[in-house]
Amino acid sequence: MLEKIKEPNDLKNLNIDELNCLAEEIREFLIKHISKVGGHLAANLGVVELTIAMFLEFDPYVDRIVWDVGHQSYVHKILTGRADRFDTLRKFGGLSGFPKISESDSDAFNSGHSSTSVSAVTGFAAAARINGTHERAVAVIGDGAMTGGMAFEAFNHAGSTKLPIIVILNDNGMSISENVGAIAKRLKKMRSTARYFEIKRDVKSALDKVPVIGKPIKKFIGESKTRIRKMVIPSTIFENFGFRYLGPVDGHNIKELTAVMDQAKRMHEPVLIHVKTKKGKGYSPAEKSPASFHGVQSFDEITGRCKMPSAETWSDCFGETMCGLAKKNPKLAAVTAAMPLGTGLSEFAELFPDRFFDVAIAEQHAVTFSAGLAKSGVTPVAAIYSTFLQRAYDQIIHDVSLMKLHVVFGIDRCGPVGSDGETHQGVYDIAYMTQAPDMTVFSPSNRLDFTEMLEFAVNGMNTPVALRYPRGEVRDVPVESLCPYKSRLLCDGTDVFIAAVGITVYDALEAAEILNNSGVSAAVADVRCIKPIDIEFMKENSSGKRLVVSVEDGIAEGGFGQQLAGALMRPVMNFGYPDVPIVQGSISQLKRKYGMDGESIAGEILKAMK
Repeated sequence: MLEKIKEPNDLKNLNIDELNCLAEEIREFLIKHISKVGGHLAANLGVVELTIAMFLEFDPYVDRIVWDVGHQSYVHKILTGRADRFDTLRKFGGLSGFPKISESDSDAFNSGHSSTSVSAVTGFAAAARINGTHERAVAVIGDGAMTGGMAFEAFNHAGSTKLPIIVILNDNGMSISENVGAIAKRLKKMRSTARYFEIKRDVKSALDKVPVIGKPIKKFIGESKTRIRKMVIPSTIFENFGFRYLGPVDGHNIKELTAVMDQAKRMHEPVLIHVKTKKGKGYSPAEKSPASFHGVQSFDEITGRCKMPSAETWSDCFGETMCGLAKKNPKLAAVTAAMPLGTGLSEFAELFPDRFFDVAIAEQHAVTFSAGLAKSGVTPVAAIYSTFLQRAYDQIIHDVSLMKLHVVFGIDRCGPVGSDGETHQGVYDIAYMTQAPDMTVFSPSNRLDFTEMLEFAVNGMNTPVALRYPRGEVRDVPVESLCPYKSRLLCDGTDVFIAAVGITVYDALEAAEILNNSGVSAAVADVRCIKPIDIEFMKENSSGKRLVVSVEDGIAEGGFGQQLAGALMRPVMNFGYPDVPIVQGSISQLKRKYGMDGESIAGEILKAMK
């Protein structure tokens, strides 16, 4: 059935049985391909019928369909002519794992961070009114993204516009980990109010038994079920925002979905359709553990087990160290924004539930909440991915730095992260964190430095501090303990001085070896502390060198290299990522593309030496 679908209009040639058959084929397709190339599986398995129904009611090449976060857009891509490219998903030069306007005209809006869709479609709907056009504006937002404050800012505005906006709430009770907070509880109450569903079931059952007039009455009640719902469920938060509320609807029933979408289209006002789905639907391992199958590497299709051997990651090391510190320090607390598993804090949450706070997808709140803890004598460690922490830039400066509060930022996934692409690359944190007043920024290159810096940040400081660390396997190399503020000389040389940040020291050492083999003597330093710069060390070890070089896993513009040049008051040849969106691909491919691997660094230095 799937091979017959070349574009969304082909769906209209299928009957309901064929559509249901297609849904199962799409699930098989997803499992087969994602088990090989990795990607976001559970979320996409949950939106198969929803996507089919949307394409029966809306034209993705005309209507503006915006997928919030966007990792659940794989079915959208399959049905818009990209199935034959799925072997390239999230690979260098291949299909993006998120909607991308440069990839297809059916991708209305780039997404990768949560809670943006309602804002975007409100803009689309307003533009349609200004332009005098009639395309639909449809947002698909998950209940996890509803925990982000931006979504409610958008609802507050959109409801007042009276524009014909359709918001589809894909409610699966999950973001990456299980949802937390009042919103999650409210949605759960709305979708499971016993009295409403009991009345609905009992009335339908009774009317089925009434001859002649039973079915007409049942049809009338079906058309009036919104009134019945309002008698047993109080007005929803969405109705309070000015939206008409439709649902809850079974998100795996194509017939019900198309009917409610058709109804929404006829209303010509802000409408929210509440759809109940199951994350990981149709694949037992993903249904049992949807968080584990949110974003996966390659896995065995039959068992669901990861094919790659597991090694200790930086996030694992962070979580283990945090547990050790918390046992000795009763004032230590951990804060995360819906990422307890990803940041390595699951064990901390179990051991110290009263000191663990998952604030949901709300990075701005996470930072200011941490500031409140710090002002009251608690030591909060806010573990947030680099790409997501940038959403809280104002709070970092205004609510933490300006008051010199002792908040520790665990910046996970710094530097290039690979296959998630432009929206997830953690290449900006050096530039934005070093601009925050009184902020200290550490960047360890190995396990010992990492654990000692984290302990120092928690127990040895009383001002804002950030500890940035990458994705992947933590390096366990033999080094001596050293004050976290001090840089370390890894090898000495007479011609070139290379100051490297974090795990770029290994590329710098490779470059130094190539240089030495070419007759150029190179010294390599592990910077360790980006701010404040260990300026005396830098001056002493760069003195007399023909060339000073910096290497960092962030953008060059506004990064460590430029700051080092200012501190030394001499030119610095800076290796960092350029001022362009950093594409998807493996880390090694990205380093090669942007000239950040050892061979490329050495080649450019040799050119400069001539």
